[in-house]
Amino acid sequence: MTTKMISKVEGNVLVLERDFNAPKEVVFNAFSEAENLKQWWGPRGWVLTVCNLDFREGGTWHYCLKCVDENQGDFFGYESWGKAVYSTIVQDKKIEYTDYFSDKDGNESQDMPATVSTLLFEEVDGKTKLVNRAEYDSPEALKKVLDMGIEQGIKETWDRLEEHISSR
Repeated sequence: MTTKMISKVEGNVLVLERDFNAPKEVVFNAFSEAENLKQWWGPRGWVLTVCNLDFREGGTWHYCLKCVDENQGDFFGYESWGKAVYSTIVQDKKIEYTDYFSDKDGNESQDMPATVSTLLFEEVDGKTKLVNRAEYDSPEALKKVLDMGIEQGIKETWDRLEEHISSR
């Protein structure tokens, strides 16, 4: 198994895969517990300043990422708000949710594409293969988030996830 992220674009779908050196229960818990998310969610130089998590089917996660890295130029001090709405949760196996850009009050952005995400956790020899299938309304909506650097952001976020679970 490799820790390299695999990325594939298929029309309006982005599929990301990576192996983590931990059992699937540990990786799943990193996504399902606020105290874990606060330790690793977001690309390098960004911190989770708000993390209101109601992890259940029909529940929401309202969060804010803030850039604290002065080397990121105009992004320094910038806040990015998001809201996830969970549709399906299968303990240690699957999380499905729709992720929206939002404001601090949780109002969904109409200007930015929403992502319908399915996270699959598969254990192989004590390690976890994580597959993230992200679907957008159109190929153009997917291109918009690709142009924003979503692949690099997720790579850095998953690097931080690996560091977090390795330190436990």
